[in-house]
Order: sequence, then structure tokens, then C-alpha cells
Amino acid sequence: MKIDKMISALVAALTLAVFPVIATSAGKDAGHGKDYRTFNADGSISYGQIGDSYTADLVMYLAGNQFMVMEELIQDFQSKNNEIKAIYVETIPPGQILKGQILRQGEIDGQKTAMNPDLFASVNVDHLKRLKKEGVMSDHMIYIHNKLELMVAAGNPKNIKGAEDLGRDDIVQSHPNPLTEGIFKFYGSEMLKDLDLYEKVTAGAECRSCWAIEGKTWFTSRHHRETPDRLEKGEADVGIVWTTEVVHAKAEGRPVEGVAIPAPLNKQDKVNYAIGIVSNGRNIENAQKFLAYLATDRAQSIYEKYGFLRASAEELTLKPL
Repeated sequence: MKIDKMISALVAALTLAVFPVIATSAGKDAGHGKDYRTFNADGSISYGQIGDSYTADLVMYLAGNQFMVMEELIQDFQSKNNEIKAIYVETIPPGQILKGQILRQGEIDGQKTAMNPDLFASVNVDHLKRLKKEGVMSDHMIYIHNKLELMVAAGNPKNIKGAEDLGRDDIVQSHPNPLTEGIFKFYGSEMLKDLDLYEKVTAGAECRSCWAIEGKTWFTSRHHRETPDRLEKGEADVGIVWTTEVVHAKAEGRPVEGVAIPAPLNKQDKVNYAIGIVSNGRNIENAQKFLAYLATDRAQSIYEKYGFLRASAEELTLKPL
């Protein structure tokens, strides 16, 4: 078993090294195709036009778990700034963006992607501090918060009552992988350690698209929104997700529901979404306009609608990294 896990981890590491950014076409693989969108001033949305990262009037690479907010948020912003004709937005795990697209030349579906977005956001402020070391970012602000929740199938057939139930032997779990997903790497794993369940749930495995524990704990390929797919197919009983993921899935009518995790276990006091301007981007003025928009009541209200937690006025003020 240990040898198998070592092999799985090695394969995952090699995959990350060779293919730093993985993408699929629209409509496939848990909706990953919607991770690359161009919002046009006429209200239309183009999917998978990776070349727009070089030409759009505003280019943003954002933490992936905001994908459900983007259409309403960006179109509202554009309605107030109609001189910004095309806005390219990418929503995938920020660690992949940093390592595979900003710090090195990346490709998506065989197309090169720009290394100089105008804005970069992450749930890990250290990602932004790395860009400061590279000399391409100086200031940042915290603009929203999120919290952990458990997702289960509709009706909660396993009667899962809270995070402590992740220690049960009669459930199959699906969690974000610890290699590329900040939700688990920084928060979910910490919660399991708080409960003294980390080893029991993960066996210390660090891999993706893999069984951390055969038949018991699955780690996703790229995105935590693969978990609702597994629940719907009967391949899992429970998974750690963001509260926003539950809100979105239910809004779409998917047969899932959430089991709340109380603070401080849900990490709501630690999950800070940080954003900053990339100084070698092409559209600094437009980036500044978007940051100002994020600090408005309208933008904060849109995020709240999708289950995010509002940032304070102090947090919405730009500060040095």
C-alpha cells in the first residue's frame, strides 16, 4: 500500500511538472470549460478563447471557487464601465495559476496563456507575496471571505451531522486534492488535524485523481466542484467544499445539500481572498477601476448572494504586501 501511494504521488508530481495547467473543453469534466471566459460589452460570453488573455481590455486570474459569481459581477461592472469592451476571466486553483501561468509560460488546450494578467487573486496571501518578490506586485486588499461546509446527497442518506462524522468507517469521502487546491491544502487539512482525524481520513497521502485510502477517501483531479458530481453518481457520501459551492449547487437544482460546520472549525476567520494589481499587466487603469468596484456595496452584495462573507471597510483598503 505504501509503495502504491508513493507511486501515485510521484505520478502526480510529474504530471504537475509537465502539464502545469490542465483544461478541458466547455461542458466537460465538472464544468471546467467555464473556467476561461471572455465577457463582452454586448452581454455575450465567449468560452475558451485563451488568446484573449493577450488582447482583452482587462485580464483577471482569480481563485477558482468564485466561478459562480463572475457572470453577474462582471456584467454589473461592465455596465458601469462600458468603455471596457472585453474582460477575460480565468477561475482555476490559484496555485496552478501562479506556478503554471505567471511564473512560467503555460498552455491551456495547446494555446499559450499570458503571463501578465492585470489582476491576480488567491485565498493564500503568500501567493501574492511571491509576486512581490518577483517585483510585479506591491499592494493588495482582502475583498471577500468564505467558509468550509460538508456537501452530502439530497436527504443526507448517511445522516452526517458534522465534521466529526468524517471519522466514521461507513462513509466514502471526496475531498479537494492537497497538491493544487488551497481549500484542502490550507484549510480542510487543518480542520481534520484540529479534529485529530487527518491521518484516519487521508493516511497522509498527497496526490490527485487518486484514492488516498482505497475505497474510502478520493482526492479530486483539479477542482472541488468535482465532488457534487461524485455525490450525484453515488460514488461518494460526503465532501469538504466551500459554503458557496453548496449554495450554487442547490440554486442549480442539483440533488445535494449542505451540513454546516461551526466556527472556528469552518475557518471563516482565516479564509481571506486577497487580490492585487500585477504591475507588468497591460491594463493597469482598468484594474484599478475593478478594485474600486470590489469595494462598493453593490459588489459585496453580489458576492453575499452566492454565499460569500462580506469584507470590512478596513479590509477593502489597499495595503502594502
